[in-house]
Amino acid sequence: MSLPPAPLPGGPPPPGRRHRLRARWAARHALPRFGFWLLSRGAVVLGACGALYVLNGFLIGWANAYDVMTGITSPSTVHPQWCAWPLSLTGWAAIPAVIGAAAGYVITEQIQDHHARELSDVVDELRRLAEPSSGGDS
Repeated sequence: MSLPPAPLPGGPPPPGRRHRLRARWAARHALPRFGFWLLSRGAVVLGACGALYVLNGFLIGWANAYDVMTGITSPSTVHPQWCAWPLSLTGWAAIPAVIGAAAGYVITEQIQDHHARELSDVVDELRRLAEPSSGGDS
């Protein structure tokens, strides 16, 4: 079993771990809009919502946390209330906003992938189809 040849002296050093991580972080801009949104803003909001849910799960119980977040139970009926109210607001406003934003990005990408044709192209095609055929039908 032979070892790979040593790099020639005088060349650039191989990229370090920090450089590779920085390059990957910069490469996120090459992702589609939805992927970039999900990694940048969506991950922050979903992480905060998840942390709030986990905190409430430990403090008021997992079933109560779910019921408060989905609006089944009022946050005023559980104790401690100081953590149930933010969870209730998150379930009422933030989660639907994240789902709506994700749906909006996906729908926008689909629409942009299927651009409408130019009006002049459509009119030219309609004129071509409306012309009497020059075949020998007579």
